[in-house]
Amino acid sequence: MRFFLCSIMMIISPIWPLGQNPLPGDPYVIVNKKTNELALIIDNKIEGVYRVATGKSDDLTPEGEFSITVKAVNPYYRKKNIEGGASENPLGARWIGFDARGTDGRIYGIHGTNREESIGHFVSNGCIRMHNDDVVHLFQEIPVGTRVLITKDSRSFEEIAIEHKALIKKQVVPVQ
Repeated sequence: MRFFLCSIMMIISPIWPLGQNPLPGDPYVIVNKKTNELALIIDNKIEGVYRVATGKSDDLTPEGEFSITVKAVNPYYRKKNIEGGASENPLGARWIGFDARGTDGRIYGIHGTNREESIGHFVSNGCIRMHNDDVVHLFQEIPVGTRVLITKDSRSFEEIAIEHKALIKKQVVPVQ
């Protein structure tokens, strides 16, 4: 009977773990609107910090913890009917959409840009812009389901990540 119940539980349980993300080692992304930087955390270390552009007013880029729900290569720009990969496409090389403000990942996202000079500035309508090379790298490193924290904080990425359990502070044991 016990074997039967365990078998049923394995069949109906989700592949992605239930509960709070991130789990130790899971990728995690932090965007700091105060510094216009994005940190990628993988395997309990900050893998990279990248310059980004965020909302032209403070309320446009939503703050909170969200999940990546959709990813697209050379995304189509619906608003102005611009094909993916076109030089005039403002979404650049990749789209990494997240579920902010009850949306499905098609409104708010981390994406490339055709205006590389905008990186580091407050210019977007709510999305997070990255250099195309950087967003291609990020796209390869994070799966759908990755948690994204957007904040406006003067602390270091390490301090923010430890608070949100994306980094586990290692204990230093003195040598005797």
